[in-house]
Amino acid sequence: MLTSSLYVLTALCLLVVLSEWLVRNTALRGLGTALLVIVLTAIAANTGILPAGSTEERPVPAYEAIFAYLAPISIFWLLLRVNLRDVMEAGLPIVILFLVGSLATTLGAVGGMWLIDGPQAIGPLYNAVGGMFVGTYTGGSINFNALALHYEVMREGVLYGGSVAVDNILTTLWMVATLALPRLLAPFWPKKKGAIVKKGSPSPGIEDDTEHLHPIDLGLVLALGMGALLASNLLAEWTAGLGYGVPSIILITILALVIAQFPIAKRLKGAQALGMFSVYLFLAVIGAFCDLQALQSLGFLGLALFGFALTTVLVHGVATFGAARLMKMDLDMAAVASQANVGGGTSALALARGIGRTDLVLPAVLLGALGNALGTFLGFWAAGQLLPGLG
Repeated sequence: MLTSSLYVLTALCLLVVLSEWLVRNTALRGLGTALLVIVLTAIAANTGILPAGSTEERPVPAYEAIFAYLAPISIFWLLLRVNLRDVMEAGLPIVILFLVGSLATTLGAVGGMWLIDGPQAIGPLYNAVGGMFVGTYTGGSINFNALALHYEVMREGVLYGGSVAVDNILTTLWMVATLALPRLLAPFWPKKKGAIVKKGSPSPGIEDDTEHLHPIDLGLVLALGMGALLASNLLAEWTAGLGYGVPSIILITILALVIAQFPIAKRLKGAQALGMFSVYLFLAVIGAFCDLQALQSLGFLGLALFGFALTTVLVHGVATFGAARLMKMDLDMAAVASQANVGGGTSALALARGIGRTDLVLPAVLLGALGNALGTFLGFWAAGQLLPGLG
């Protein structure tokens, strides 16, 4: 019963409700719903209440459906209110910061692999594993698997499974970190002259996400979201056939932005509430993939992989936030740019909403797409050129 879609979806929805209730009614308001959803679901997954992750051997259809359908549709719904003039204010600096973070990830992977003595601790495929983590912490799982397929890491079941487990755990931990860092570092961060300083905890978005709906509104928004995903998937297949291969996530983003520029988009009710609830379900699944038991069962290999991946992420984080301070950028931008690297576009979008920065929603998605484009190239560079020197 544990992997039953009805059971899993019921539990995930109740965890979202519990997180939102705690944010509205208790002293946990300052943590925000996004962070609480991740933490509570991770606890549920590691105590056996929910399945911890989804594998080929033990698939969890509900998790896979949320990744495949609900996550991209949530991007579409939330982008329907995007003001492109607000996006332009983010501009080039956040892209530069993202590229700094990508390079730091690559160098961090080399340093991490040297630190654990990768050729000895991991074996002959250490360079491939290093490239996989460079790819996933620049773009996402697409880049991770592209490297794994090329170097046939999937044939080594323990090594590949351990890498996936460590990746999931670090992704969850870094999501928590980027939600917390803007608040923790704020007292030590220089303030721009003339900037409006937000005092207290960020708004949990209760008022923004509350809408009064009619069945017509609900049906229209649902049809738009599912239709947009269908259209973007078909267009992605068509462009792949032509040799261009435009990712579906880019196409659904473009569709949302085109619709958002028409006045009728502002009158659509339900997109904001459905979008945020879908994002919370997505974050819950991220928490569920934080499988600590899987890491423990790997023994020394698990510790080596975790040490390597942790070093990679820490070097990335120090470089990204350090560069943001030198460039006099605000903490929220640094956190979103970093999350776009490590967690991908959907995670960065959820983070932007979680810290109350709706103006960074679109940059988060676009940076995630840029990471998908860069990740495989940087991964192959690390695996083929930088890491072999350690052997």
